[in-house]
Order: sequence, then C-alpha cells, then structure tokens
Amino acid sequence: MELLTDITIRKTTHSKLYEADLDQLEFGKYISDHMLVCDYGNGEWQSPQIVPFSNLSLNPATLALHYGQTVFEGMKAFRMKDGRINIFRIEKHYDRFVRSLERMCMAVPPKEIFTEGMIKLVDLDKNWTPQKRGASLYIRPFIYASEAKFGVKVSEQYRFIIFTGPVPELYAKPIKVKVETRYIRAARGGTGFAKCGGNYGGAFFPTQLARQQGYDQVLWTTGKENPTIEESGMMNVMFVINDTLVTPPLSDSILDGVTRDSLLILANDLGYKVEERSVSLDELETAFLTKTITEAFGAGTAAVVAPIQTVHINGIDFTLPGYSHESLLNRLKEKLERIRTGIEEDIYGWNLVL
Repeated sequence: MELLTDITIRKTTHSKLYEADLDQLEFGKYISDHMLVCDYGNGEWQSPQIVPFSNLSLNPATLALHYGQTVFEGMKAFRMKDGRINIFRIEKHYDRFVRSLERMCMAVPPKEIFTEGMIKLVDLDKNWTPQKRGASLYIRPFIYASEAKFGVKVSEQYRFIIFTGPVPELYAKPIKVKVETRYIRAARGGTGFAKCGGNYGGAFFPTQLARQQGYDQVLWTTGKENPTIEESGMMNVMFVINDTLVTPPLSDSILDGVTRDSLLILANDLGYKVEERSVSLDELETAFLTKTITEAFGAGTAAVVAPIQTVHINGIDFTLPGYSHESLLNRLKEKLERIRTGIEEDIYGWNLVL
C-alpha cells in the first residue's frame, strides 16, 4: 500500500520487546516501542511523527486536565494465520472518533493522518503483535486539549497520539453483573455515545460498589423511573430471548460499538433473528422467571464477548444456563475470530491487512 502522508519516523535505540512475555499477558501492562504524535494549533494540524514511546510534559494549566476535553478510541490488530497483521475496521473506528470529537468541540485529525499514521506505527511495531489465540495488539488513538490556559473555554490547541500494546483475551469465564438503577452511566442529550474520558471516570464509583458486593460489573439502566437496559459495564449488551438476539437500540446515551455492529451483521448472516429495541427491566426479569432468556453477554473491543452468568435484579440473583461451543455468543465470537485472522474470507471488507 502506497502511503501519501509524510510521516517522520525516529526509531528507538532500545526495544523493550525482550522484556515482555507475549504468552503471559496482562491487559494494559505492556506498551510497544513507539507512538505517533501530531499537534494542532493556529487552525491546522502539523506534520505527524513517530517517535520512541515516552512520557508527556504537561503544563499544570493544560485544559484537558481541568475541563475534560479528551477523547479516545479502542481498536485492535491481529496476527493472521499467514503471519501478516490485520487492523480491524479502521474506517468505522475513525468515523466514531470523529463523532466523539465533534461532540466535545475538539479538532478532528485528517483521515490520512489517522489511517496512514496508524498503519506505519503498527507496521513498525508489528513484532509486538501476539500469536497466541485470543490475544491481539491493542491500538489506542486519543486526543487531548493541550492549550495551557485555566479559564473555562474550548481549547485552541490539541495533541493527537496513537500508541499500542499487546493484550490477552478478557472475560474468558462468565461474569456476574448487578442491575444499577440509582446511578446512570449517561443521560439522553449527554455524551454517552462519545468515547470521552468523563464517561468512564463517572462510572467507577457504582462499579466499585457492585464489586464490593461480589459482582464483576454493573448492568446500566436509564434510572429509577421505568428503567430500560442501556449497557453492560463499558460494553454494549446483548440477550438471547425467545431464540432472538436482542440489544438496545443506539441512541445519544449508548455507544455505537464496532464489535456490536460486527456481531449483529454476523448473527443476521447466520440466520438468527435480530432485534434492536428497548429492553425494560420488567421484561428482563420476566424473561428470567419464565426461562425464556438463554444467553446474555457484553460486546466490546477489549473483551470481544463477555458471557454473563448471573444478573442481580431487585435483590435476586438470576443465573443463566451454562454456555457451550454451540451457544450463539461463542458461535459469533468464533466466526469473528476466523475472519480477523484470515481463516475465513472477509466478505465484509473489515480487514486492513499490512
């Protein structure tokens, strides 16, 4: 692939790859050798460069530290069966990145800087991509307001960075979730659909409370009055009810998950009935009482699929049947894995293979 953007590359003289055990990974522990950096100021983006990964130097008045103008994406690259590297659904991730930035009044990097910069960065650090099944190279593009001025204002300066790191499979075992109605993750008209830092920081407290009670995550709702289901932890959520794959519809309080979109497309193509519709808490509880719900799982970039074993509703723990290889969530996860690694043909044009 011929790349058009002029990107300066300064390679590290001391790779840390030898310090990382790619067969025994911990999520977020290791970071690859390089990062892409590109600054915005005076109304335009400067020339991007790839440099050795290093700490940032920030003025204490940097606007992002005070007013929350910071947005990120979560993406993955995969080692394919022939050894090549595949960046998954780069176009859709860029489109979501743009929507998040626009919502936060932030400068949008040109598509060629995002795409071509990522391609060069991943290619440079391709040896960091694990070969172990389920593992991948996590890609974190993000932007923060870099202007140093402590007045409340929209920043006029930004820094765009991409770094990567090898990660293992998450949530291989089923998890326990608690339905949350007192606290909400996001409100209609707010920033719930954007991947901005405040959405995640605000979710920590109720999540910690749930963990103290023995649960792994919370199942978010719209709140106390006639609650409907929103998301599961930091992921979209899906249910199999009456042999139908059901997931809440996208809104300005629900993230447009790339994994969510991929799984819905695959489920349709496998012949499963799919419904994107509201799921009330009453409906979910009734489904457990009548045993018409057979599966529940989170869907997101980090975990891909997180099977749910127990759902706590109004003081009662409801337990789902065990999952097998034939469960829909495992069939979808397996098919997605085969496409990403080149075992199965990518008829959707999702893979960008280096």
